[in-house]
Amino acid sequence: MIPVNEPKIYKEMYSLTKQAIASGWLSREGSMVKTFEEKFIHYIGMNYGAATNSGTAALHLAIAALGITKGDEVIVPSLTIASCYFAVLYTGATVVPVDIDGETYTMNPSLIERAITKHTKAIMPVHLYGHPCDMDPIMRIAKKHHIYVIEDAAEAHGSTYKGKRVGSFGDISIFSFYTNKIVTSGEGGMILTNKKSIYDKILHLKNLSHSKGRRFIHDAIGYTYHMTNVQAALGLASFKHIQESIQKKQSMAALYNKGLQDIQGISLPKIQPWATSIYWMYAIRINKKEFGLDRDTVMKRLASLGIQTRTFFFSPKTAYKKLHLFQNKSFPVAERVEKEGLYIPSGLATSTKDMKKVIGALRSLQSS
Repeated sequence: MIPVNEPKIYKEMYSLTKQAIASGWLSREGSMVKTFEEKFIHYIGMNYGAATNSGTAALHLAIAALGITKGDEVIVPSLTIASCYFAVLYTGATVVPVDIDGETYTMNPSLIERAITKHTKAIMPVHLYGHPCDMDPIMRIAKKHHIYVIEDAAEAHGSTYKGKRVGSFGDISIFSFYTNKIVTSGEGGMILTNKKSIYDKILHLKNLSHSKGRRFIHDAIGYTYHMTNVQAALGLASFKHIQESIQKKQSMAALYNKGLQDIQGISLPKIQPWATSIYWMYAIRINKKEFGLDRDTVMKRLASLGIQTRTFFFSPKTAYKKLHLFQNKSFPVAERVEKEGLYIPSGLATSTKDMKKVIGALRSLQSS
């Protein structure tokens, strides 16, 4: 089976984790955590950052550090991972989804203002599948209405918007270092900001909210969201290869673009002129009428040929049906895209031979 996103294992992962273990510091106190934070903060172009044990934890910390709570609202895109929704719900605040752009699959800026109320405290743009959101209008709207921007760049390490790296626009940004990301620590994340007051709040909350100068006396509900020294060692090893990893993803996308561009009924990723994408996953859509098969049938046929795929994220109405959320809301673009979208094998360890097999399989399906 060709995995949909097979990670790359670097030789430095063995040597650096061995160093971390040999140091005796397996917890968050090890020096590699600070080194990893400093290198990634500098790469993105922010002032402060704190490593966490997941991207979801980073999102929760971001919302909590901004003082967002019950009665407040956070605007999120209608197509994204559940972490974005759950992180808001953890704080007791309300999730307000807005529909996506049909080409980038990111939040449609033209729909944001109509979703803003007197309770809106933040907008959470998500740079989905490695393609940046259109940040200029989002930042203008946030400034106009005096609301925060929490930038989710979990899938977009190194992507740029008008030449500037994503994750450097918002009041807070977050990244994920899950196994399938460009930079990985196995599990892990990071939260970045340019504001010292927010950074201090993040550090306080992520370490059980100990009172200043009085450990074990707590002045707020706190969390244990630390990254370990061993995780940071993996992250440092992976970070050493970030540029070659981005280039690999982009060259893979070029190969798929060339091999699939003339197949009727397959929509390939569209990159806006103001963006560079890292193609975290190579995401396509299947138009049943034009291709001859629907998305789910394509996935089953590919699986029978030894090719793993995965669907897009789902719209709120579908994703949270069992939680009885958003059932009276409509998100036409997300609801259409969720039925057509899948991503095909495009991990850092995916070989050219594997990709050519995928291209050949998709061609054979249309002609069958």
